[in-house]
Amino acid sequence: GPKDESCFGESMVKLDVGVHLDGYVADCAITIDLSGHPDLTEASKAALEAALELVAPGVSTAKIGAAIEETIEGYGYKPVSNLTGHGLSRYVAHDDPQIPNRAVEKGVILKEGDVIAIEPFATNGSGRISEAPINEIYGFSAPRPVRQPQARALMKQIQELYKTLPFARRWLVGERVDFALMQLQKCGVVHRYPVLWEVEGALVSQAEHTVVILEDGCEVTTTAARST
Repeated sequence: GPKDESCFGESMVKLDVGVHLDGYVADCAITIDLSGHPDLTEASKAALEAALELVAPGVSTAKIGAAIEETIEGYGYKPVSNLTGHGLSRYVAHDDPQIPNRAVEKGVILKEGDVIAIEPFATNGSGRISEAPINEIYGFSAPRPVRQPQARALMKQIQELYKTLPFARRWLVGERVDFALMQLQKCGVVHRYPVLWEVEGALVSQAEHTVVILEDGCEVTTTAARST
């Protein structure tokens, strides 16, 4: 936040931003290198560009994944194999189809009108991530009967403000917010998006754009300058 005073040290800092207009979502990300490994950030950016060159109706997501993997390996790194890009739909930030970051046997054929977020991840580690015991981001699953008054009030707040889009714990206001949020998790009203880290503690870079599949290619909605 604007009052943060901590520094990152020799790390890679990922800026992953999502916005929506009436529920229509755009998702993008960049990585800032503070670690002295600029080629790692270049690997994910180059992989994203290689993927965008392929996006069009009739193209398989398997072909996109193979291009991402080949590009990242060309830089001497590994793609994060258990993270994928994803589809986007109204008020849904993570939908089908999945966009693999590696070669796979079968993919999904893209069609005109699809909206997808392509997000290659490159690492100097093992190529896999796991969930950290840290939760900051949540999403609304479904309304359910809730007995505790603060939890009911928080459920209403989340439904009205965020619908099914992700939200941060720090955005919530009210009495006993942490307790109420815990109750909503137990009841299945909300689900968590845990912090992810590379299983060996290695560096990971990411680059991401959102694209709309057009009749003869695609349009990138997360930059004013690029279309194919």
